Amino acid sequence: MPSKIQLSKEDLRKYKPNRDEYLNKPKIPLVVVLDNVTNSYNIGAFIRLADAFAIEKVIVCGALTISDKKLKKASRNEAKWVCVEYSDSTTTSLQTLLDEGYAVYSVELCHESVDYSDLAYPSRCVLVLGNERKGVSEAALKLSHQQIHIPMFGMGNSLNVSTAGAIVLAECANQMRKQQ
Repeated sequence: MPSKIQLSKEDLRKYKPNRDEYLNKPKIPLVVVLDNVTNSYNIGAFIRLADAFAIEKVIVCGALTISDKKLKKASRNEAKWVCVEYSDSTTTSLQTLLDEGYAVYSVELCHESVDYSDLAYPSRCVLVLGNERKGVSEAALKLSHQQIHIPMFGMGNSLNVSTAGAIVLAECANQMRKQQ
């Protein structure tokens, strides 16, 4: 007997666009730049987030050795719906986006960083998220309009990069969707 609380797959699909509609649907002008993120599961999680929020693209930067099997498992094959680009250089990718008129925000706790939820994100935006151990590179921080952080109220000082990305991406995407 089907649950009266949970939605069935048919219920979920009822309000979704079909494949052709989705591919032609305008995306939110939000780009996620992964600055030397190396874990395939984290990259896959960002691809799922990009699909969930229908953002423009994910740019994976750095010299990477990505496990296709782990990436596919983490992204649940949603990479076919998301524009994913690969770049050797975070700074080159960021400079191109800056030249195209995007505002760049790096998710990194710094002396000058501000609470991510205190910002009004512009209509064309880039979120930079950094390496699992080293964070966002100095070169990427210098190209950013602002560094942003997630306030931490417990004993820990940081979150997993894909968890932090999910929090900030949701805020940014929801603000941008309201602007459309």
